[in-house]
Amino acid sequence: MVFKKLLAALGVGGPSVDTVLQHPHVRPGGNLAGEVHIAGGSQEVVIEHVAIGLVTGIEIEHGDHEGHAEVEFHRVVVGGRFPLGEGEHKTIPFELRLPWQTPITSVHGERLHGMGLGVRTELAVAKVADKGDLDPISVEPLPAQERVLEAFAQLGFQFKGADVEHGRLHGVHQELPFFQEIEFFPPAQFAGRINEVELTFVASQHGMDVVLEADNRGGFLTPSRDTFGRFHVTHEEALDTDWVGRLHGWLEQAAERRGTMGGHGYGQPYGHHYDGEHHGRGSGMGGMVSGAALGVGAGILGGMVAGEVIDEVGDFFEGDEEG
Repeated sequence: MVFKKLLAALGVGGPSVDTVLQHPHVRPGGNLAGEVHIAGGSQEVVIEHVAIGLVTGIEIEHGDHEGHAEVEFHRVVVGGRFPLGEGEHKTIPFELRLPWQTPITSVHGERLHGMGLGVRTELAVAKVADKGDLDPISVEPLPAQERVLEAFAQLGFQFKGADVEHGRLHGVHQELPFFQEIEFFPPAQFAGRINEVELTFVASQHGMDVVLEADNRGGFLTPSRDTFGRFHVTHEEALDTDWVGRLHGWLEQAAERRGTMGGHGYGQPYGHHYDGEHHGRGSGMGGMVSGAALGVGAGILGGMVAGEVIDEVGDFFEGDEEG
């Protein structure tokens, strides 16, 4: 018996856990359901708790240095204290509601390269918590977000890169300590005037903010400037908005501001800072504000995973699939 206790203390012969998801595809604000299957080991133990956590990787900036970390941003205890006999099997059903600002990892069932998110099951025995492997899930965009992404595809944007940045965006209600960032090369007609465009979705139950950043190309005597804008819409308004026209108009304004607006750096300990709320007409259309090195996050335009221009709306992914 003493030997069994020693092995259990070393993690040998202890209980094992396996999490099975009913459906690994979900949208922000949606429910993720599944079951936790626990198998007893070589001796009886007392399970302190069983918890499910949502985990993603984020980029963290410390001054001039950047690092990558794994962060659990949502957690639910699905099972309390109970005894588990030797070789006993127990199943715990669970339902986990995703935060509305959960990063998007796939579009139309295709994984977005560079993005990863999953659930991790924690089993606590004798006050020692053991975290299991990460079970990946696919987070699809909300219908309102899909409309914006389809407009980006129609306008001829090209995918550049995507990640999740630690920090907060000023002027919007942010529930999580990070935001998803995606970068696009602009359509050919803006080449030479805009280096890249970044997009972020900050969603809630009632609507979403669409925050845009254009990196205006500088010249020999003119430094690069960042131009910002924001659209606030309800989910219903987003479905009826002419995003192609609205985004194209914003790009034209951003390109015209090349070299005409001064830049100001807004320091924050981590991540970036978006400053200014200038509301225009209709569906909360945001105005323009300029700043330097102010990163904003991005929703995901799936069809540009391989950095290819998308020719048809809905044909979001071309090239090799990953995952």
